[in-house]
Amino acid sequence: MNKPKVTVLGAGLAGCEAAWQCAERGVAVQLWEMKPVKFTPAHHDPRFAELCCSNSLRSDALSNAVGLLKEEMRRAGSLLMEAADRTRVPAGSALAVDRAKFAGYVTEKVKNHPLIEVVEKEADAIPEGVCVVATGPLSSEPMAQAIAALTGKDGLYFYDAVAPIVDFSTIDMDVAFFASRYDKGDADYINCPMTREQYDAFYQALVSAKEAELHDFDKEGQKSPKVFEGCMPVEVMARRGYDTLRYGPLKPVGLVDRRTGKESFAVVQLRKENKEGTMYNLVGFQTHLTFPEQKRVFSLIPGLENATFLRYGVMHRNTYLHSPGFLDNTYATLSRPDLFFAGQMTGVEGYIESAGSGLVAGINAARMARNMSSFAFPAHTMLGAMANYVANGGIGDFVPMNANFGIVERLSYKVRGGKAARNEAISARALEALEAVLQEAKK
Repeated sequence: MNKPKVTVLGAGLAGCEAAWQCAERGVAVQLWEMKPVKFTPAHHDPRFAELCCSNSLRSDALSNAVGLLKEEMRRAGSLLMEAADRTRVPAGSALAVDRAKFAGYVTEKVKNHPLIEVVEKEADAIPEGVCVVATGPLSSEPMAQAIAALTGKDGLYFYDAVAPIVDFSTIDMDVAFFASRYDKGDADYINCPMTREQYDAFYQALVSAKEAELHDFDKEGQKSPKVFEGCMPVEVMARRGYDTLRYGPLKPVGLVDRRTGKESFAVVQLRKENKEGTMYNLVGFQTHLTFPEQKRVFSLIPGLENATFLRYGVMHRNTYLHSPGFLDNTYATLSRPDLFFAGQMTGVEGYIESAGSGLVAGINAARMARNMSSFAFPAHTMLGAMANYVANGGIGDFVPMNANFGIVERLSYKVRGGKAARNEAISARALEALEAVLQEAKK
């Protein structure tokens, strides 16, 4: 074939989306996938775009960030959204799919595209030329080594515990207050004070809460001391004794509530997650509790009774790039512009987010192959906001992030009608911004 060519490594959601976007733009694609020759510990289906953990692709509502992301992807010509809509099953306001039919639909479309050549072989190196690496957080050892060689020893991370993040606008600031310990700093933390009775209720709920089940490959990862360093789950810490948290992350010393003039029995601190102050993480609350249990237990914290969790804490092995300073907002590497990364390894979290990164990377890989300028989605869109987060990160350590309204620039005006109305206004602005550039995006 004399067509411009792109190599895509990995036929998960991100890889399939990237390959499709390239092929639909007239660019020949060689798609490498090691299944069915070799499987990761999490994968069992030989078909492409396997959904391992859940068949839910979450909310379809435009008042929800992932609902906005899905609508943007539909309008941008996403194969994965086409497959999801064709194979959906009843799930209320959420989009859930028949997993087998979903994988089958994507596999058939990709394999039957005249410009996509599938190579059933494990990739052990990053090839020359325009390439999209989408081998996932469980990349095989040879590929992980190739990526590590490219990024350097500090460029490839894995974690086992990340604290939850909440939407600032949903924190009850009539209860919580801004302060830094001993008034050092500029009142950088939000503090949720607890009486002894409130701490008792929280403590008992925490130590008896249900933990998420570990996959076998997660258990293997925990044998390494590097996995546990500095990130003990809050529930494990609590089980060491009633006062362990009060001498640790919930220490009240030096935090005087100026409304009462007193120190509390215990204090939960929240730290700013982004420069705009729309997101705050619960300091010291790395956790392995199930998501429903996190919502139940952490909502017992004064001031967080009605808080919206933008992401819950997670604890599993997840190899990912330190993308800020390594990738730009098209998912291209800064040091090698013809090399793109896509999927969960870039720092996006979730099925749809992974596919969305593949869409952006695929569009730009195709443009690179045809000597066109790169294309960045507007920052007001969720596709653009996710790419910007990956390229720039937040404050502090870079951690994977779901689509959420906290990473999108706030509206310049107030919206009446509560959080849902505000989010719908953000979505309307995003879709308007997207419509203005769709013609260019589809070139």
